[in-house]
Amino acid sequence: MLSFEVNGGKKLRGEINPQGAKNEALQIISAVLLTPEKVTITNIPDILDVNLLIELLGEMNVKIERPQRDTCIFQADNVNVDYLRSEDYKKKSGRLRGSVMLAGPLLARYRKAFIPRPGGDKIGRRRLDTHILGFEKLGATFNYESGDGFFHLEASNLKGAYLLLDEPSVTGTANIVMAAVMAKGTTTIYNAACEPYLQQLCKMLTRMGAKISGVGSNLLVIEGVDYLGGTEHRMLPDMIEIGSFIGLAAMTQSDITIKNVSLDNLGVIPEKFKQLGIQMEFIGDDIHVPEQEMYEITTFLDGSVLTIYDHPWPGFTPDLISIVLVTATQARGSVLIHQKMFESRLFFVDKLIDMGARIILCDPHRAAVIGLGREQNLRGITMSSPDIRAGVSLLIAALSADGRSIIQNIEQIDRGYQQIDERLRKLGADIRRIS
Repeated sequence: MLSFEVNGGKKLRGEINPQGAKNEALQIISAVLLTPEKVTITNIPDILDVNLLIELLGEMNVKIERPQRDTCIFQADNVNVDYLRSEDYKKKSGRLRGSVMLAGPLLARYRKAFIPRPGGDKIGRRRLDTHILGFEKLGATFNYESGDGFFHLEASNLKGAYLLLDEPSVTGTANIVMAAVMAKGTTTIYNAACEPYLQQLCKMLTRMGAKISGVGSNLLVIEGVDYLGGTEHRMLPDMIEIGSFIGLAAMTQSDITIKNVSLDNLGVIPEKFKQLGIQMEFIGDDIHVPEQEMYEITTFLDGSVLTIYDHPWPGFTPDLISIVLVTATQARGSVLIHQKMFESRLFFVDKLIDMGARIILCDPHRAAVIGLGREQNLRGITMSSPDIRAGVSLLIAALSADGRSIIQNIEQIDRGYQQIDERLRKLGADIRRIS
């Protein structure tokens, strides 16, 4: 198993381009199953999770051309639906949380689907209730077979329905949308997720011939159609990478320009980092983070301690909570980090404490960070990456720390960040892979 060896304490400098958005990719690539025509997708992140999904489609007999690593041309004109019952499919789809996104398109076009128990990060429970209850309201039936760990779904006749989601799940909303676009009649989804990535999916489906109104709001109305055609689609840059690079620049006192960030789709992300005292310049569609010796956490207007918490869009994304937490460790001041959505996502802070950070883990959802104000640097240690976002947070900590750090289980990081070591070396980081 490979590890990262990091010699920290170096200031970085230069430009970096964020990869395509992972969370968008898993939805968009699944949607190619909705049409027998060619679908061209560009700005695809070259990361493990996305490549696994592309490989899975290939095993289902979807034709795939990859003229460049960031571009794929898909054609699902001869899908082997029987492959869904194979042991190989069960094994591969169970490795990838994103494989649940295949269910909506498969139900819409082939009237049956199989959903594995959720895989992916060990960051807490990932419920499938929103997906399956939504499919049920559209007319699907399901049963769970404990022997193979799969939900078996069938839908001989999908019909539009009114759905009030119990949570604005991004993947749940996307899956229901992909099933509903070819259902008979009108589907109304209230309390729908409205993240930019879901908006991207709806815009792509509309270009394919779907009839969707309310895109960007929490109320979607879908008129079912009989056929969807091919299209071309370019994915947004990954907002989680962009936030990670802002935190990295501040922690390492570096001068970094993040290129082509699609500022209009970042929501409150820049504002949250500003609350930590981080200076940023917005130049066209780029973010320049200048070298900063010190950054100071703001307080609320009444002088009380700042709280940063996650919330469905347009609130702050939960995927950046760990990045904000690690960035706060070297700020001046205090902040309460409240991770509401996943009960295990803060369970990496023990490594930061071992590195010298002042953090109180109040409970599984809350951590109080008392910034060191650079009075003392973090120190390098050996640690393991528990999940994608925590892994990159630990990498940022290691790059800012004195001495040598070893980060094990970097497959977790590779699942979400494209060639991160190579890209950071171009900025001057001392990082390499070791066995």
